[in-house]
Amino acid sequence: MEIAIATAIGVLAASGIYLLLRARTFDVILGLTLLSYATNLLIFSSGRPVIGEPPVLRNGMAETLANYTDPLPQALVLTAIVIAFAMTAVTVVIAMREHSDLHTDHVDGEEPDDEQRGGRR
Repeated sequence: MEIAIATAIGVLAASGIYLLLRARTFDVILGLTLLSYATNLLIFSSGRPVIGEPPVLRNGMAETLANYTDPLPQALVLTAIVIAFAMTAVTVVIAMREHSDLHTDHVDGEEPDDEQRGGRR
């Protein structure tokens, strides 16, 4: 299970970084979203999730790590989801404004000409 989670975090982080390095605003927004998903999964998996155990202490149970799941990473991930949603909304609004002002979705505001792209379209 650890290998699957580590692979998922790596794929999400690599895809997010790749998309962040692209020159289009939609790619940058999607890259930020994937990078935030990878970060959330990393935080959540660092909390040693235990299947079937509550995140709070119960009466009559020993206060050991085997009897409950640490609630702090869960709270951090919930907070990070809300912050990432707000950040994505602000970024989309800024990208829409940039597109309406500059009539392009290129990050630096200028479309590369055919010579810079190698004659391809």
